[in-house]
Amino acid sequence: MVRKLKNYKPTKLMPEYAHYDKDAADYVVAFIEQLKHTKGEFYNKPFELIDWQERIIRDVFGILKEDGTRAFKTVYIEVPKKCGKSEMASAICLYMLCADREQRAEVYGCAADREQASLVFDVACDMVRLCPALQKRCMIKPSRKTIAFGPTNSTYKALSADVAGKSGVNVSALIFDELWVQKDRKFFDMMTVGTSDARKQPLHFIITTAGTDTNSICYELHQKAVDILEGRKTDPTFYPVIYGAGQDEDWTDPKVWYKANPSLGITIDESKVAEACESAKQNPAEENAFRQLRLNQWVKQAVRWMPMDKWDACAFPVNEKELEGRVCYGGLDLSSTTDLTSFCLCFPPKDEDDRYIVLPYFWLPEETLDLRVKRDHVNYDLWEKQGYIQTTEGNVVHYGFIEKFIEELGERFNIRDIAFDRWGATQMVQDLEGMGFEVVAMGQGFASMSPPTKELMKLVLEQKIAHGGHPVLRWNMDNIYIRQDPAGNIKADKAKSTEKIDGAIACIMALDRAIRCGNDTSESVYDSRGLLVF
Repeated sequence: MVRKLKNYKPTKLMPEYAHYDKDAADYVVAFIEQLKHTKGEFYNKPFELIDWQERIIRDVFGILKEDGTRAFKTVYIEVPKKCGKSEMASAICLYMLCADREQRAEVYGCAADREQASLVFDVACDMVRLCPALQKRCMIKPSRKTIAFGPTNSTYKALSADVAGKSGVNVSALIFDELWVQKDRKFFDMMTVGTSDARKQPLHFIITTAGTDTNSICYELHQKAVDILEGRKTDPTFYPVIYGAGQDEDWTDPKVWYKANPSLGITIDESKVAEACESAKQNPAEENAFRQLRLNQWVKQAVRWMPMDKWDACAFPVNEKELEGRVCYGGLDLSSTTDLTSFCLCFPPKDEDDRYIVLPYFWLPEETLDLRVKRDHVNYDLWEKQGYIQTTEGNVVHYGFIEKFIEELGERFNIRDIAFDRWGATQMVQDLEGMGFEVVAMGQGFASMSPPTKELMKLVLEQKIAHGGHPVLRWNMDNIYIRQDPAGNIKADKAKSTEKIDGAIACIMALDRAIRCGNDTSESVYDSRGLLVF
């Protein structure tokens, strides 16, 4: 007799043309609960679905269209680590292989690398070995990472992005584990686009923890899931489930842990989470790992600096025409000739009620734009069409074009001086000086960069800066990794930051000059108030 989930009701996302078939759901639940756990204290014990798992199984396999086929084709599940993802994925692999009544089914367990793909495969193999009925009917080939099911001539194969030869598949089921680890979308697209067209009711089952790259295929699906759950989008074939803590919730609160972890107290001991939390409180470098892996929050890198919700709150409108004639200061961060180059203007406030205003500008070589989009998976082409990035002719950044652009800016704005990295830009500095600009060398070490970097954070938290929501500058700010010296000084670290931060560096340099000099070159805030110490 199949155990009944208390208070189960089909998801509100059930399409109008579909219905819930309890017998169909019971069939899948019964199959899975005949399997055995394969690890630790649960070894060889029946796989009794946890409520959150059973709810997903009943929704996905019990909600059917009029012709009896499943309504949902794509399932996106986002849960923290140690909630039983691999076991659930393995059980679904075996069901789709052995019990979905699909002749010559092709079931694929996919992951970013061999080791990750092997996790689900190895659990599935152990489940087969612990089930006499399946052991009689299945042939395991560990060297090929395959399990064959004789009665329907079906196969399950583990695949990873780092192994070639995935073309020609005819996917009946695809179980993608830890999608957030995927470096790009190529493997995912290869396995999902058009590969299931010949199947009557294919299933793409993605189960993952939150990730760190907001330009990834996983974040794209995460955002689609959020939009569907919050009613902004509709896709009757897409089934989303996200367990996680809100960005503003207290990550040290056990109530938040239980909200984010549906298996806490069952497969996860609260004391383990408490220990990890205490360690993260003592070592800030561990905070983001705790929030990502334990609370399923999307974070940018291991040591987070800029709180992006606070940055976004400073997206006050910026009108360039209204700034014409006003005093401002520039920050110039030159890339290599093939990379993103940035120049930023910072306008000091006119009075104590005003804000610092930043105007960023970015350039890339025109001929390599498409290549960079494909290689970096960043929306350079979209930003270029929207006017947030300019391209210079050729396959390298044309510094002469940038010099001319800055000269034209000087005719519109009262640029008092321009800060630049003293280790580069020698020729451009000479050219700008020849145009009449005051150019100031600025070191990139802790002594020079710490005061304006800390001041930027203070201005953001106080909403005393306006950036107009510029998406490229936002992306740069979101990429920053901060280094700290023993004295508590900080600076953005280009080498360790996850992506480009050139615009953020240019902004910090321009801000430094604006703070030091103000509107009338009187004493700076550093002189009157002293340096910030966090």
